[in-house]
Amino acid sequence: MGELTIGIDIGGTSVRAAVVDDRGTMLDTLRAATPATATALEHCLDRLVGELVSRWSAKAVGVAIAGFLTPDREVVRFAPHLAWREARVAEEMTHRIGIPVFTEHDANAAAIAEQRFGAAARGHNVLVLAIGTGIGAGLLIDGEIYRGSFGVAPELGHLTVVPDGRPCSCGKRGCWERYCSGTALVDTVVELLADKDWGRSQLAADVAADPGSLTGRRVAGAAADGDGVAVAAFAAFAASLGQGLAMIADIFDPDLIVIAGGVGAASGHYLDEAREHYSRLVTGAGHRQLARIRGTQLGENAGVLGAAEVARRGLAAASGRTPDAMTSAASGE
Repeated sequence: MGELTIGIDIGGTSVRAAVVDDRGTMLDTLRAATPATATALEHCLDRLVGELVSRWSAKAVGVAIAGFLTPDREVVRFAPHLAWREARVAEEMTHRIGIPVFTEHDANAAAIAEQRFGAAARGHNVLVLAIGTGIGAGLLIDGEIYRGSFGVAPELGHLTVVPDGRPCSCGKRGCWERYCSGTALVDTVVELLADKDWGRSQLAADVAADPGSLTGRRVAGAAADGDGVAVAAFAAFAASLGQGLAMIADIFDPDLIVIAGGVGAASGHYLDEAREHYSRLVTGAGHRQLARIRGTQLGENAGVLGAAEVARRGLAAASGRTPDAMTSAASGE
């Protein structure tokens, strides 16, 4: 199994943790609801790690976080969906649990996982777009994570795509993730239902009976059943995705785009249509090479697997070895 590490992916709604070997196999997993306060979140992380290390000899923990981290990943400066502000998460958690902890932006973790184990393995300049509660983005330039000068690049989910559009938790309006995410799907369905009568739509009937039942996952399930409201919501989602990808291609010109995250796992409902919008809207359409756009090979596991890989690489750096050398030593080669 090689070196075992623990990967933790903190999303806006849930925390997932897993013991992972050096080949990307998840050996044990746990899940919990994301707590609302920093103290409760720290207790949750400690409890999940405690349960896993009681069963496995894991050497380090990687934590994938949706937020701004300093370039050295030592400080979580701001997390829109979490309570941490200027928090030394890795250092404090290391002291609490007694094994090394390494933190990473969640989309960068997903990019690392897709590069190591999944759809980005053959890419050169790669954008991994993690679509879940919001949008995260990880950019690989010549195979290396690009972080920008201050550690926050590329924050693509908060590009304005609709001036004076839907309000966003970041404080702006019209952000891309407000039209292209799991929560955006819910908002789109609400707007569609308010706009007209959808007749025999089962989703419409379910929402009328229990408004709290409406989730992005529920919309995806209804779309799979051919429900008209859900299909229309995904059509709007695809248009927004294609619009954003065209903007991104104009800036970064990647050769590969991987759609990951929880909503990325439902890419069959929108990806072909998004490709069409992208190819039509990109500058110089018809006269340039287009990026390949692929769905994730790792699904919702990308963040966890990437976090575990970050921990493995962190151990390697601390010991002065490369990750490959650690794998060989652990396997007895």
